[in-house]
Formats: sequence, C-alpha cells, structure tokens
Amino acid sequence: MAKSYLFKTWFALMLVLLLTLSACSGESDEAEDNTDDGKDSEEQEGDSDEDKDGNGDKAEASDDKLYSIDDFDPAKTNEGEPMDGGTLNYGLVTDTAFEGSLNWQYYDGTYDGEILDWFGGTLLDFEEYTITKDGAATYEVSDDDRTFTFTIRDDVNWHDGEPVTAEDWEFAHEVIGHPDYDGPRYTADFRNIEGMDAYHNGEADSISGIEVVDDKTMKVTFKEATPSLKTGAIWSYPMAKHIFGDMPVGDIPESPEVRENPIGFGPYKVEEIVPGESVTLSAYEDYWRGEPNLDKVIIKTVNPNTVVQAYESGKVDIVDSFPADQYPENADMSNVEYLGTIDRSYTYIGFKLGTWDNENDTVAPDPDAKMANKKLRQAMWHAVDNDTVGEKFYHGLRWNATTLIPPSHPTYHDDDNMGRKFDPEKAKKLLDEAGYKDTNDDGFREDPDGEELVINFASMSGGDTAEPLAKYYIQAWEKVGLNVELLNGRLLEFNTFYEKIGQTGEDDPEVDIYQGAWSVAFDVNPQGLYGRDALFNFSRYASEENDELLEKGISEKAFDQDYRQDVYNDWQELMVEEVPVFPTLYRSAIVPVNNRVVNYDITIGTTTIPLNEIGVTQEEPYTAD
Repeated sequence: MAKSYLFKTWFALMLVLLLTLSACSGESDEAEDNTDDGKDSEEQEGDSDEDKDGNGDKAEASDDKLYSIDDFDPAKTNEGEPMDGGTLNYGLVTDTAFEGSLNWQYYDGTYDGEILDWFGGTLLDFEEYTITKDGAATYEVSDDDRTFTFTIRDDVNWHDGEPVTAEDWEFAHEVIGHPDYDGPRYTADFRNIEGMDAYHNGEADSISGIEVVDDKTMKVTFKEATPSLKTGAIWSYPMAKHIFGDMPVGDIPESPEVRENPIGFGPYKVEEIVPGESVTLSAYEDYWRGEPNLDKVIIKTVNPNTVVQAYESGKVDIVDSFPADQYPENADMSNVEYLGTIDRSYTYIGFKLGTWDNENDTVAPDPDAKMANKKLRQAMWHAVDNDTVGEKFYHGLRWNATTLIPPSHPTYHDDDNMGRKFDPEKAKKLLDEAGYKDTNDDGFREDPDGEELVINFASMSGGDTAEPLAKYYIQAWEKVGLNVELLNGRLLEFNTFYEKIGQTGEDDPEVDIYQGAWSVAFDVNPQGLYGRDALFNFSRYASEENDELLEKGISEKAFDQDYRQDVYNDWQELMVEEVPVFPTLYRSAIVPVNNRVVNYDITIGTTTIPLNEIGVTQEEPYTAD
C-alpha cells in the first residue's frame, strides 16, 4: 500500500478500534490510533507550541510569515527512474524509544505502527476512505449488507513462504476476541460480529459469525449493517497461525515472535532490530504486488532537535512526521522536496472524569472528580488562544481546532461549529457562576467548597515547542485565576505519559488534565475514542446522549449520508457543550523527501503508490548545499 498517512493510521482499527494516540509527542502530538486505514486511531507523540522564551502568553516566532497547507502537493515530483536496489533511510521523529510491539493485534503506539506499515502487510486497499477490491483480498457483500465474503489472492504469502490463509484471518479475530487478550483492539467493531460476545465471554469455543469457506475464503457476518463496515471497521490484518496458533494468548505480546523476529507479508521483511532504536528491513522478493525496487529500508529514531541536520547530511531520506514549527527556517533546504496535506489528526486537552473498569471493560465516570464541573471545563477552553498558538508556533501549518471531527473528513466536519472561542472574560464569568472564587486573595480560585484548587497537568516532552506550549497553557489558565501545575513539575516522555493517562487501563489518580493528540481513523465513527467501552476514551467520559448519538452514527439509517451528517453534527455540538476534551489545533502533514527518492505520496485515505514501488535514483542521498 502507499506509504501515506494512510498507513500511519489504519492504526488501530482502533487504536482503538486508537494509533499510535499515532497520541502525539513533543512536536508531533498523540492517538493514536487508531490508522492505515482499517486502523482506528493512533496515539501520537505529545504536542507543543508557544512561548519560546517562557515569559508570556504568546511566543514570538523568528519569522512572522504564515503558510498554508494548500500551497503543498502530497506527491513527490519524480526526477529520474528508480535504480535497481539501494537503501532508503526512514526516520521516526521522537525523543523516546519505540516500544517494539511489532504485531498488528497488539501495537498501540504510532512508531510501532510506522514500522509495521513497511513489513506487516494489510489485506484491504482504500480509495477515499472506502475499501476497494484492489488489495491483497477482494470481497462481496450480501444484499442486507451484513455478510462479507473475502477472498485472499493466491500469491499472498508470509515472509517464511507459508500462504496467508483464511484461517490466519480468522485466527486474528480469535486472538483479539479471546478472554485473555489484553491489547487495545477489542472494541465495538469486533463486538458487532455475530457470536463474538459469546466467544469473548468464554461461552463458545469459536466465533459463529466467522466461517472459513476454504484456504483463501472467509465469511464474516455482522449483527448490524453499518456504513462503517466499508470505511475501516473490518479488521484487515491476519495473524500467522502456524507461528502463534499454539501459543497462549497471554504470552504472545512479549514473545520473541513479536519483539525480536516479527513476521509479515508486506514488501519488506525484518532482518535486524536494535530495541527502541532501529529496524533493518530487506526486500521480500515474492511480495504479491511485485519485487520492491529497494534492497533495504533502515528505520531509525531521530531526535526532533536534530532532524534538520539529519536531512541536510543525508542521514534520512524521509521521516514519519516533520516538526511543523521547524519548516519556516528550513523551507529552502536544497536537497529535499516538501510534501504536504491536511493530516487526520488534532491536538487536544483532556479532562479526567473517571477511571477505567478493567473487569467490565468500560469507563467508570466519577461524579466527584476534580474536573467534573462542566463550567470549569468550558472556562478552560475559553481561556486559551489557539489561533495565536497556531500562527506563532506553526506559522499557519497548524490552526485553531473547533470540533472533534477534523477537516481531513470534510463530509462530516461541521464548518459551522466554531467550538469555544478565546474569551478570557467569559471564562472568568463561567468560573464565578460555578463557584470557583478566590476566597483568600492569593490570586488563585478555590473550589466551590472553599478548598485549595490545584490542577495537575500531564504533558509530553518532545521538540522545541513542548515546554513553551505547556507553559503557555498554564499561564493562560493562571490569567483566569486557575492554579495549574505540571504533573511532578516536568514534562513526561511518550510511554510514561500514556501509562499515566490510562493506556494500560490503570489511570494515575494524580492526573487531572492532559495534553495529547489523536490521529483518527479512516472511518469517521468516533466510538473508538469516545465510546463508553473504548479504552482510549482517556477522559473516561460517558453519558446516555453520547451513547445514543454514537449508536445512531453506525446504524442502518446512517447509510443515508445526510442522516449521518446530522448525527455527527449533533455529536460535535454535544462535545462542545460537555467538553470532556477540547481540540486545540488541527494539523498539517509536512514531509521533506530527499531529491533522490521517487514514487512517494502522502495522500490520506487512498492507497496511492504501493511501498514496493518507492525507489531511489542513486546510491547516496543528496546533501544540502
């Protein structure tokens, strides 16, 4: 499939089915994941923006020029033909190690998802966010839109030569639905499969809704027909049963077959892993689309503070995500071409409103949570100036976010919903109305009971903007009388951050608010991030109205696009009213590509140029003048 942000986010058929919070970090931000296409969302690395000198509300940028994502093209301008062979250097921009859970069923971070894109393989292709019949598997649908019959192409094989079979695809569902599965993918999409609940609860030995017809054919019958089934709600990642079939499900995620010697059926196969640092891949000659142009791909972590130097010296040809705040000073880098598109992601501030109930796999809202007062949350949104943040830190390449469905999904993003505008006076009024008042004249408001109010803020480390951005938000909230402090007095690295906000199902009770980012799925359905049974619902928000709207959005009525638009407009409005989280910035994807690279495209939502066609025109990368 094309190495576009498509791969980056099929992440979770729900990285939450959730990438790969692709939550973001430092410069990048979080979700996840949930995603290649079928992936739901991804966590991304933390985001950051703001106040470069740490002295005021708004940072002073070195260049006041504003840019627009409309000025960029998503496809590389090819100059020359790909040579036979060569090595591509691909960078993961992060100040932390990648986790190394290199299996589609278990990974939950954007960096592992990026690595999997190159070797893991996916059975379904996409065109404008909708599955096609051009991938490694084709399909037919029953008249009632509930039963899908998939046929895997005969030449689709694992890297060890074994065929990818319908049993492998069924086995992936069995692992995710197994009672001992502790990964992030068992969500509403899987529960929509007939017989999945009984299997998951230990009441059945198999999933009645999945039938293996023959070696290459599988039928899946769903309880409810929904438009989401063609836009990412079908799990398209088989699991090698001949390798994992006899392994206890609880042992799989830490096994050598996941951590040290992972297998896939993509265009490249894993040769060597330096844990947390790099992965060396070699061409898989029998790849079903054709032998790759490249001999090798080396994937390695690159610190966001040195990514420009890595490009200039030719140490990297491409990276997963270039820090947008570094573009203006490096726009004229001579050895690269900049590609760009609207990303499927947004940065956000989340409020802790409860915990995760591991026993019942659901959120457990706490009406007495520190952030439970809706007016407090609304006020904190009104207190921050995200227009200025986007201009000063990202020169227009990130911009004020208004709703939780980003403009990468223009059919469902509500342009008429302006969210909550920057209005400090309204923020103060809301706080006064809710009883948050400064009763001891120390400059900070006490809670409605007159007790000291300190709000603990978890934010990620990352690029140059991580710390200034966190400081900006803290200072903005201070201006309306709220005492907000960084959790433990410091920024948190990516993995620690997501552990504390509940990625493992354990919520750190010290966290009151947090800053993350989501890379959302091809499917617009937000259940995987904000549903009652979604692990990646880190705010732990739930309400009957939210449940009702999310169900309507995937109902049979939602095949009517106008109806579905109305439902999701209502849902976006509900989130603006309730504010379990609020979006801060929409994001552009800016990717410099070395001039020797050809056949590369970052178009989102479509399988454009398959990874096996990417090539280089000469052995050595171009270096900057």
